[in-house]
Amino acid sequence: MTVPHFTDHAANERTFLAWVRTAIAVMAFGFLVERFDIFLKIAGKSLGKTVTMSGQVAGSLVGLALIVAGALMVMAAMLRFVRNRADIADDQTHGATSDRLDLVLAGLIVVLGVALAIYLGLTMLHGAKQG
Repeated sequence: MTVPHFTDHAANERTFLAWVRTAIAVMAFGFLVERFDIFLKIAGKSLGKTVTMSGQVAGSLVGLALIVAGALMVMAAMLRFVRNRADIADDQTHGATSDRLDLVLAGLIVVLGVALAIYLGLTMLHGAKQG
């Protein structure tokens, strides 16, 4: 028994899995950003210094936003996978689909990256003023 359009189905599945891996990485990074204060407290204790946590709320918000963005990426990947699987199985020719969801997710990641860079820059400036 052979599967019609097997190479197309296999490529669709590989693309889906790549999206899922990327989403897991984004969510893991979000978790690390959200919990970075724990690392700073432990590092401060080991160095014998007291670490103040200015901007902890901003870091938590960025971390949570990255986790939500990762979850949205998995949902978008699932929707694309199912839609592409149906299009591959259908013998009719289909036009290109809208990339709007992809662009929104990419834009969200860019905004979160810029917010994270600003947060880290402000944290460094605040630390330099105290030190």
